[in-house]
Amino acid sequence: MATPEVDISKHVLLDIASTTLDGIDGASVASATLKVGEVLRQQPSTRRPRALRVTRDGQDVTVDVGLNVDYGLNVVALAQRAQAAVRENIELMTGLNVRAVNITVQNICLPRGSGA
Repeated sequence: MATPEVDISKHVLLDIASTTLDGIDGASVASATLKVGEVLRQQPSTRRPRALRVTRDGQDVTVDVGLNVDYGLNVVALAQRAQAAVRENIELMTGLNVRAVNITVQNICLPRGSGA
């Protein structure tokens, strides 16, 4: 008997990556930047677009993330931790192969009330 085919939505992959990244202290997904001429289509209940993209080619997944990192943290160590966590969670939850998790640190965030 053949195993039924299960299709995993790109939105599910985005949610897994987003939730994983939300759980990493000292990092947050940056807001998406719009290109010239690009129009933001907001639906009433949607959140602000984030710098998070998932590309899928068959069983292979690539994740591109723009991160904000809190000032004073080791940027390289935090990015590596984020890469490993996203890879592990997507692979464990979906059985798909994560080819790459590309992290771009877009901002260093100063603590609130720092006067800067």
